[in-house]
Amino acid sequence: MHLSRRQFGLGALAMGALGFSSSSAYDYTSRETFDLFDRIFHSSAATGKPTDTNEHGALAWGQSYVLMGFMRMWEAYKDTHYLDRLVENVEQVLAKRDSARGVTDHRGKSLPAWRAMHPYTVGFVTLKDADGTPLLEVRSALSYADNAIATVTAGTSAGRFSLQVKNTRTNLVATFPNLSLDPASADYAVKRIFDAYPTPTMVTARDLRAAPSGEATPALGESVFASQPVIFSVHTGMITYPMAAFARTVLANPALWRRYKGKALEFLKAAKDAAAVHDEEWRQTPDGRGYFVWNKGTPLAYDGAEQPTNQSVSLGQTYAELAAATGDHHYRDRVRRMGYTFSLELTADADDAYVWPYWPTYGKLYKGFSKTDGISEFTPSFTAGARQIEDLSHGAIEVEFAAAAFRHKLFYTGQDMARFARTYSKNLVAPPGADGIATAYGRIDGTGSTTSAGQYLQAPRWMAVAPWDETVFTHSRAIYEGRAVEPQQGSYLLCVAYLNWHARRGA
Repeated sequence: MHLSRRQFGLGALAMGALGFSSSSAYDYTSRETFDLFDRIFHSSAATGKPTDTNEHGALAWGQSYVLMGFMRMWEAYKDTHYLDRLVENVEQVLAKRDSARGVTDHRGKSLPAWRAMHPYTVGFVTLKDADGTPLLEVRSALSYADNAIATVTAGTSAGRFSLQVKNTRTNLVATFPNLSLDPASADYAVKRIFDAYPTPTMVTARDLRAAPSGEATPALGESVFASQPVIFSVHTGMITYPMAAFARTVLANPALWRRYKGKALEFLKAAKDAAAVHDEEWRQTPDGRGYFVWNKGTPLAYDGAEQPTNQSVSLGQTYAELAAATGDHHYRDRVRRMGYTFSLELTADADDAYVWPYWPTYGKLYKGFSKTDGISEFTPSFTAGARQIEDLSHGAIEVEFAAAAFRHKLFYTGQDMARFARTYSKNLVAPPGADGIATAYGRIDGTGSTTSAGQYLQAPRWMAVAPWDETVFTHSRAIYEGRAVEPQQGSYLLCVAYLNWHARRGA
């Protein structure tokens, strides 16, 4: 996509003064650039528009950023055009809730939130006998499960069959020869597949018969896996955060009531209803912690385990805005518990910058678990543990949560905000590449690739802590100026909005 280059202010000169190469004719701190990007993005073929569903995450990882971009542009310019744009898009997003579309999640429930499937969820296929009687449910927990195919071939003797599960996207294959459906056999399919885990396509199986016996065998041939629909707390948080922020903003400003109060109350209720969908995933402890889990049996790769920190606190963003809008102790308590839980993950490094892991240290994924622990239906074992450091993009969600909790006086201090800002300025800022263009490390401890656009182009989403270190603004702006970023993704609109937001502070 190429746009006509209408905007050229002091951007290129400023980047040159900072020692970075600039090739952009856009001023990423101007509302004209944001408005142009808004028009182009919403008229393009890109995913993430309000007319999309969230089946593949388009609303959560596309439109949610656009909606928050409208809020940041309102805060920057106090022009109701941006509130009008938010209302227009939110109305379309609410029309895509499962309850409005008449679709259900994996439990058969049609709820006021947004389900997702491929590429995130476990894929199922049902193997049947020649008469169509269901025999065996085969599951693949590998991402992009819709690309998996189960192939049944004849075994080497009567009552035996072989099973292959291949993912055509990755070409990973798991093969199970000479299986039996006799529970008394050493080759009983459910047990053999379980004992073989982990396999390349992360296969598990469940016997569907009320009275299993060894006589049946599945029909020969291929069956395509179908990813199961799940409502993710992280998706709900990303989508409802700007709605709740809009409601809080309007309800606190009587000058906006005549025009927007009705919508504010409608969006407030929508955010509350969607957030409540995840109440059964909430856990809290007597010592004050609070977080989300994936309940065992949810068709996700790590069911039975605690969610990554960024996924828990995504909905915490919404809670913070709901707490500020309503004063409800329920939301205040959850923000404080989530804030405390996240605070226990934070370590100040030698530069007094915060570093933390992707998976929470108290969780089963971080520690690892074995088959005998009975943790997960779809990932029976994970013995290695997942201890990677958080990345720039997901870290932006956690920093946004922390800033929202700080802003509404629910948790965190100015010292915390300064340490998050130094995470960016001391750890994420990388030396310019050979082309002289600013870039960033992929992980928040100053490690990881500096060439991943999926990371460095999300840098302006750390702007909430730029008031504590101007480097967050100057460096992330340099990234955009140096690459002449155009509006291919919804997140880029939020990034441009945030650059405007910081540039206009105090104006």
